[in-house]
Amino acid sequence: MTALEVVAVLVAGAAAGAINAVVGSGTLITFPVLLAVGYGPLIANVSNTLGLVLGSISGAIGYREELAGQRSRVVRLSGVAALGGLAGAILLLTLPDAAFEAIVPALVGIALLLVVVQPRLSRWLDARRSRPRLHKGGLGLLAGTLGAGVYGGYFGAAQGILYLAALGLALDDELQRLNALKNVLAAIVNGVAALVFVLIAEVAWLPVGLIAAGSIVGGQLGARFGKRLPPAALRGVIVVVGLAAIAQLVL
Repeated sequence: MTALEVVAVLVAGAAAGAINAVVGSGTLITFPVLLAVGYGPLIANVSNTLGLVLGSISGAIGYREELAGQRSRVVRLSGVAALGGLAGAILLLTLPDAAFEAIVPALVGIALLLVVVQPRLSRWLDARRSRPRLHKGGLGLLAGTLGAGVYGGYFGAAQGILYLAALGLALDDELQRLNALKNVLAAIVNGVAALVFVLIAEVAWLPVGLIAAGSIVGGQLGARFGKRLPPAALRGVIVVVGLAAIAQLVL
């Protein structure tokens, strides 16, 4: 990579780490940048997942105060999330490369749709929490955690939004506390998938290091200052970058 490309990947990693800490979908920043600097979709996805592991952990640490009192949830859901991440990573590496390249534009499109509807989803989840609830968790929460984990292990863009939806539907709690739990689960999924990729996949280690370095800083900044960013502007950037990725993949 050229010096300019190195800077671009590093900055993209920082932006992705911050966005992932706040809501998710940071992959829609880093993945298109890796495509733009010349990596193929599969190697870009594998390297991106590896690079964002430390950023996910950084974001989870940044929300440690909101994790207070959630030990039982973390213990209960961690294994399910890890199983989902393992299944998604295995699917990615066992299905033909052509299958991934064909489905990625659709996955990016789904992720962009989730980003656009996220404010309405958050308001809907808040409204549900204001009503009496009969159930807390159960099989629905486990299924949602598993499904989001499989998606995250396979691709990862907007897995955080999927987790927020699953957690918000099943649990009565404040959105920021659920966001903290989401960061832990996403870190587990990324970590399990990354371990699989290190063992049996082709990895581009330079972008991995750049994204990791940027996302560590971004995760801390996102946890500290992310709530102050104009949400509409943040979503706008994500949508524009995501559309550029779709165009690059299909043209």
